[in-house]
Amino acid sequence: MSNIWKTKPLGAYEADMKKSELKRVLGKWSLTAIGIGAIIGGGIFVLTGTGAYYHAGPALALSFVVAGIACIFAALCYAEFAALLPVEGSAYAYAYGTVGEVFAWLIGWGLVLEYAMGSMTVAVSWSGYFNKFLKIINVELPYYLTNDFATAKQYAVAHGLTEPNFAFNLPAFIIVLIVTSILVKGTKEAAGANNMIVILKTSVVVFVIVVGALFINMDNLTPFIPDEKMILQSDGKMGAAYGFNGIIAGAAAVFFAYIGFDAVSTQAAEAKNPRKDIPFAIITSLLVCTALYILMSLVLTGMMSYKDFGSVPDALTAPVAVAFEKATGMNWAVILITVAATIGLISVLLVMMLGQSRIFLGMAKDGLLPKMFKEIHPVRKTPYKNTILLGLIVATVAALTPISTLVHMCSFGTLFAFTMVCFAVWLLRVKKPELKRGFKTPMLPVVASLGILINIYLIINLEPSAIYMAIGWLALGLLIYFLYGKRNSVLNKGGYDEFIEK
Repeated sequence: MSNIWKTKPLGAYEADMKKSELKRVLGKWSLTAIGIGAIIGGGIFVLTGTGAYYHAGPALALSFVVAGIACIFAALCYAEFAALLPVEGSAYAYAYGTVGEVFAWLIGWGLVLEYAMGSMTVAVSWSGYFNKFLKIINVELPYYLTNDFATAKQYAVAHGLTEPNFAFNLPAFIIVLIVTSILVKGTKEAAGANNMIVILKTSVVVFVIVVGALFINMDNLTPFIPDEKMILQSDGKMGAAYGFNGIIAGAAAVFFAYIGFDAVSTQAAEAKNPRKDIPFAIITSLLVCTALYILMSLVLTGMMSYKDFGSVPDALTAPVAVAFEKATGMNWAVILITVAATIGLISVLLVMMLGQSRIFLGMAKDGLLPKMFKEIHPVRKTPYKNTILLGLIVATVAALTPISTLVHMCSFGTLFAFTMVCFAVWLLRVKKPELKRGFKTPMLPVVASLGILINIYLIINLEPSAIYMAIGWLALGLLIYFLYGKRNSVLNKGGYDEFIEK
């Protein structure tokens, strides 16, 4: 059992970098665009309405501040690790080199909750915006082909229709397969497509902030922090809203909007200058998006009262478009926002699946997953088998699963990984202070401690059902590790002995 706590020698990482078959094609701005592309998506276009109405009111901006601070602490720790170990694998690789194999496996398995389930969540969100776009051009697909079975059944009951015998979210299924084909084609092509989409959706977010600010009604922002009260929540249960507790609950609820900046670290093996460019891209993308989120939440709750998000049709599912329409009357702008959200979510899906495939690649190289996960295409230089299998799984589950289940499990996986990274970077600084670090987290004991505490606090504020399911997922991961991973581990078979310091 002592073998499960063995760490991968840092020299083995250097060897991995030298013999990597992946192409180094990403500069710091492409990496920054990957970060922004992953962050700006369904969260800001959807969660602003639910966060304001169910939790924080106008103080939703403070919820974004709290969630952003939690992410910044983790981002600084990610940046130090990425500069020290610029390899694919993200938090999994960092833990393997510092804490031990079983710990690394748990983080890697937890990252599946973030990336794979995050991909599924985004695919379902994209389906919703795509259907809104189709309605604009007077095209409407049958409800049983745009929802999972449980959601389609609820829709039929609510609208007095015959309950379906079959339901399948066809748009979500198709968009995942399209993104999978782009990723198999090559990282450079995927990054190019992502850059164009990021420019589009960032421009629309800035447009909403600048133009929407002209239509702010200060009465909607008063009181900025409404008194605490009990209201009916989205899960049908009574819960506390507004006040300080509402701000914290809002931070946990909108945390999904920040998921993705750590995807930058999974691209280290394809970065031109990873030791400098990865830390730059992680921190820059997070700061830019945090500023945009705070400004957008202020503008939206200023244009439309937080109380109205629960009563105006579509305000909870498309708050940006609805608030803009109500406040400005610019129908053409509403169409622009809907189109931008529809296209913009594609880049989030692209980056999420890109990150997941690279984590699988890193785990397979260490023998913890089957060899097929590390096979690189001889021409495209991408882990094509890994990516295709992932795409088929994500497409199928997204087409059959309700979005609410996916969101909270995704948030758990992310917060769990963030907590472990903050702990691991602190541990490595104590164990190996002599290592040359391209970037050092300032005030590490304070930053790491606050990162750990805030992330754990946000986990506690997730829905209990999501916590139980996520714990069950981690337990399943441990079972797989002991049945397969431990037995096939390169480290435990002596494959890295030559790098161990004598």
